[in-house]
Amino acid sequence: MDPHLLRSFVAVVERGSFSAAAQALGYTQSAVSQHIAALEADLGTPLLRRRPVGPTDAGERLMEHARPLLLRLEAARADLARLTRVRPARLTLACAPAALTPALADTLAGLRRAAPGLAVEVRVLGRDEAVRAVLTGAADLAMVTGAAAPSDPLPLPDAGPMITRAAAEEPLAVLLPASHPLAGRPALRLTDLADARWIDAPDTAVPLAELRAAARSDGFEAQVTYGGTDLRGLGMLVAAGHGLAALAPGVAEGLAGTVAVRVSAPRLVHRTEIVHPRDPDEPVRALVAALTG
Repeated sequence: MDPHLLRSFVAVVERGSFSAAAQALGYTQSAVSQHIAALEADLGTPLLRRRPVGPTDAGERLMEHARPLLLRLEAARADLARLTRVRPARLTLACAPAALTPALADTLAGLRRAAPGLAVEVRVLGRDEAVRAVLTGAADLAMVTGAAAPSDPLPLPDAGPMITRAAAEEPLAVLLPASHPLAGRPALRLTDLADARWIDAPDTAVPLAELRAAARSDGFEAQVTYGGTDLRGLGMLVAAGHGLAALAPGVAEGLAGTVAVRVSAPRLVHRTEIVHPRDPDEPVRALVAALTG
């Protein structure tokens, strides 16, 4: 499959419009239509319904492959570019909100003291977006978080030729309003909260899909979806009673009107991992050594 055709197909599906896809890709609408027709001819099946625009069953199946395929192509280009590029003293860190801790800030300060000319850029992104930033060369390394069994890796998107390292593990906790009847408990079982109101904040807290998998439950339904990366925003929603969220106790400190109660069962941790290329630049090596040493 021609990646140009595949990229046009993904753009049409994501935007629900041939004209919007053409504008985003810098093509004419006619060119996008020709790309879709060529892809359908290549695969021998219709991929899009035209009115309204949307994927057919075959198109839905292709979308499951298309995004990972295009991401790996971008990753391959970025990986080869790293072999020949000469970069100034610069470090770009893609960081999940819960990974941007005082300890990380202090470590970055120490790194800059050791290398006074080093320019540092920190981008706060959701977990999957942070990994993609490293894969595509938009960031030098990522720090991401999530829930896992002790010592188990996080369920990250296919990272290709990347190195993943554990940076920290803390007990997993549930964030409740301070007035919640269970706020005074020393610990809670996750299964006891399956029918509670939850906030789905996949870029800020543990995604509810991961809680369902860990608890082996069909519960944990979202009453509110929060698409931001601001932990204070999530804390305000929890404090106002919109729902619960799962994260690390240390992350919850300073979120007014909330209480973090440890999860006693199943045995889970809030894990922080570092993702970086196989052959990182010196600033990346120095930061990884400082965080994992």
